[in-house]
Amino acid sequence: MSEPSPIPQLPSPVEHLRSPRTRAVLRIQQGLLRAARQFLTADEGFMELLPPIIGPVTDPGARGAKQVDVDFYGHRYKLMTSGILYKQAALSGFDRVFCVAPNVRLEPLETTSTQRHLAEFHQLDVEIAHASRDEAMTVAEGVLQHMVASVIEEHPQELEQLGRDIGALKELGNGAYVRRSHTDIVASLREIGHDQSPDAEIDWEGERIASERAQQPFFITDYPKGSRGFYDRESTSTPGVLRNFDLIVPEGYGEISSGGEREFEYGRIVARMRETGENPAKYRWYLEMVREGMPGSAGFGIGVERLTRYVTGVDSVWQTSAFPKIPGVVSP
Repeated sequence: MSEPSPIPQLPSPVEHLRSPRTRAVLRIQQGLLRAARQFLTADEGFMELLPPIIGPVTDPGARGAKQVDVDFYGHRYKLMTSGILYKQAALSGFDRVFCVAPNVRLEPLETTSTQRHLAEFHQLDVEIAHASRDEAMTVAEGVLQHMVASVIEEHPQELEQLGRDIGALKELGNGAYVRRSHTDIVASLREIGHDQSPDAEIDWEGERIASERAQQPFFITDYPKGSRGFYDRESTSTPGVLRNFDLIVPEGYGEISSGGEREFEYGRIVARMRETGENPAKYRWYLEMVREGMPGSAGFGIGVERLTRYVTGVDSVWQTSAFPKIPGVVSP
């Protein structure tokens, strides 16, 4: 993988969709989603729900991204940046839920050339009642392994057409993934001269470096408190550390999944909201649900376009979308 490249010039929608490479990429993406649904519903007993795309509040934890307001009959609603709050709400009816959710994040302009960011994208969102972080990680491993193995078996022609090395994908399709703490990753980045903050998420350049140096997929666990949204649960045994994770794939492709355990106790959630600068009054419907009794849970999201980019080996994440929206680039 090379250094981040200049802002791309997008082809017209017709040119993009008629491209044999685009069609191969999107067939593989369809295969990934088909395999995910088969695994989660038939093998794991999950319920698929249709996600909302607007609401009075949305995920406040999307680093650096701006939210989009819409007028909902005189009320200010938000386009979803993530369905995390609604995944938790859905556990009131079902213990194991998932959805393929659209998200809109007006990312900072510096992300335009990372090849990993879109302003409009989709996530495979999963949430499990009464689950621990480790149980969620096990489900994430299982669904990813099934998705990749299915594509290797069912779409060899498309992978060959795209020139993707199937051998490189087998690390994601086989075996458990390595687990490394946030502290360990920060230390390794600092050893090679990257000034990564120990109190923040791994920055985009650090993520790229760690990904390029990796030989196999790995989880980053135990992010510091304050680096993520109020919903990631703080460890009761190690205060200041969150019970969460990111999954990083090799070859410079970076993070494709993020998740963790969720806060579910009213007092802890309100305290975390205030610590992160959120106004609890904005989250009235959510907090009322918590008061009524919301189960503890753990879950994750998998970036559909980012996973597709990794599996297909294309240069940029915009090439995995039928109608790509790159931060700062006006397009249909």
